[in-house]
Amino acid sequence: MRYVVLAVLACILVQQARAAVAPEIDPRASLGVVQQWIYNYRTKPDYAHVPAAVRVLFHTQTFKEPENAGIYLGFIAGAIGSNPAKAEQLVNSFFPVPPEDEWVIVRAIAYSGLPDWRNLMRKVELRMPGRRVMIEGYLAGTQPTLMDIPLEEPKPGVLDKLRGTLTRNPFAKEERKLDTKLTYATNQDLLDTLWGYYFATGSHLPIQRIMHMLPWSKSRDTIDKLTIGSMARYTLASYAVRDAGLREYLREQLGRESEPIKAPLTEVVEAADTVQLGAVRKDAVAAVEELKAKGSDARRNLDFWGQLGVGAVALGCVSAAALGQVAVGIPCVIGGSASQGLLSFWEKQQ
Repeated sequence: MRYVVLAVLACILVQQARAAVAPEIDPRASLGVVQQWIYNYRTKPDYAHVPAAVRVLFHTQTFKEPENAGIYLGFIAGAIGSNPAKAEQLVNSFFPVPPEDEWVIVRAIAYSGLPDWRNLMRKVELRMPGRRVMIEGYLAGTQPTLMDIPLEEPKPGVLDKLRGTLTRNPFAKEERKLDTKLTYATNQDLLDTLWGYYFATGSHLPIQRIMHMLPWSKSRDTIDKLTIGSMARYTLASYAVRDAGLREYLREQLGRESEPIKAPLTEVVEAADTVQLGAVRKDAVAAVEELKAKGSDARRNLDFWGQLGVGAVALGCVSAAALGQVAVGIPCVIGGSASQGLLSFWEKQQ
């Protein structure tokens, strides 16, 4: 009888031990579970379960639409960069990776901020021969890392414009070129990526980058800059409402930033302190309406109005979440695109 009791106790202890080390995230879990886990990660880092979370992201085909996956890419990059001593081990734990998703690993390593990210990239290169061109682009410096991406393209000066006019052949047929210049002003998903990096690390570096987009919320130059600037302002206020540390950091920056940043940042802090997010949203809607009615300060021709399509003002996952589409404050629309026009989206929130 004594041996039976001991055997039962042993079984109970084994089960308890297994429960203690079992992943909090089942690889078969839903995307919603991972979304909530990511949002809470910075307050309770759980590095050991990052691989399980990433496997869920791959399993649910989260990266099928890259423009709507910035939040997750940023989180993986931040997780890799948050622990340099275990970065290689973490990356290896992601494999095997679906071939169509290998780009995520490449970009996450490049965006990680690791001092030695190039060596890590070379170590995994052999495991992803299909992404050799992309890998070589980052290693050669032709593809920028997350914090090296410029906010916007420098505007040509008077001499540059004059030189272009004098050298252009007036009889030559104009060819439309694909705009491949990567900037924060023209890629809204990069805003999501910065938020994902913040969720993984709690670092203020991505927050500083987001603050530098705030002057665009007052821009009347292009619809892209107005959209991204408005979303930068709204997401900062929205997350600061629920993040006391972020709210305090933004308040500290008020006395350090230049006037173009300080003015909208003051609005962000006030909205976060008073939980008055509706005013921020309405102001953005009014700005878009004004831009639609009066046109750009710089351009008023038909080419400009071509930017008003849904694709040009598409909102990524974090942006949609900040507008209350997901209870936990994280994207994404499961099973479909989260992109839709800024104005029509916000009008539905009224």
